[in-house]
Amino acid sequence: MTPPGRIGLVGGSGVYDLASIEAAREETIETPFGSPSAPYVTGTLDGVPVAFLSRHGPGHRLLPSEINYRANLFGFKLLGCDVVLSASAVGSLQERHAPRHAVIADQFVDRTHRRIDTFFGDGVAAHATFADPVCPAAAAALEASARESGLTVSRGGVYVCIEGPIFSTRAESRLYRSWGADVIGMTNGTEAKLAREAEMCYASLGLVTDYDAWREASEPVTVDMILAVLRENSEAARRTMRDVVRRIDPGRGCGCRGAMRFAVLTDRGAIAPEARRRLEPIVGRYL
Repeated sequence: MTPPGRIGLVGGSGVYDLASIEAAREETIETPFGSPSAPYVTGTLDGVPVAFLSRHGPGHRLLPSEINYRANLFGFKLLGCDVVLSASAVGSLQERHAPRHAVIADQFVDRTHRRIDTFFGDGVAAHATFADPVCPAAAAALEASARESGLTVSRGGVYVCIEGPIFSTRAESRLYRSWGADVIGMTNGTEAKLAREAEMCYASLGLVTDYDAWREASEPVTVDMILAVLRENSEAARRTMRDVVRRIDPGRGCGCRGAMRFAVLTDRGAIAPEARRRLEPIVGRYL
């Protein structure tokens, strides 16, 4: 039997820790792309090695666009993770996704414009396939654990990733809704891109806190509203993250862990030694 790889867990708004990690220790990691949001907490859950990271840092200090996503995902790779599972707050763009429900999106629309969302450049060109950005095996495991934890959950759907930190106008919210998008957030699209380039499976549990701004019958979203719903759902989210690690199949047949096999276009002889060292953990075997 294939031994389990380490599983990366990302906590967002309302899920800042996983106190049940056994033999927990903090690990501070520096990467070629700078410092991650916080020290990683490593240990085991139900015998499975894990690494937990609070994406907004201690005390929720980082805005979505201040997060060093490259360092966060690269750090998971350095820790030996081959899958990253995320939990985050999202707004609903459809009536059927009510507050206190959960959505496991399988598509993203990226509306950000201020972020670096690739490990490549600076002398190395690569183009990863991203048609299906979410690992189906990881998403199925996350769905099963969410249901087991008592959440009403929808599998599949479109996540619109906006820059933030300000929430959408009513016009923007109605536009995204008209596209058929399901939920809106500020972080997951960027994480998914970098996870793909690092050949790590990715899936995210979106905790619905509000109806964004499109719904005339509802009050516009506020931080107080988000926190009130998150307080109610935070324990179910933690149970989901604790449970899902045992459902991840080490022998899963997805293509995520070989996603970069044909992605690097740069002539190998033209790649500088410094670039090779920088990219060794993610595409070294192809260089």
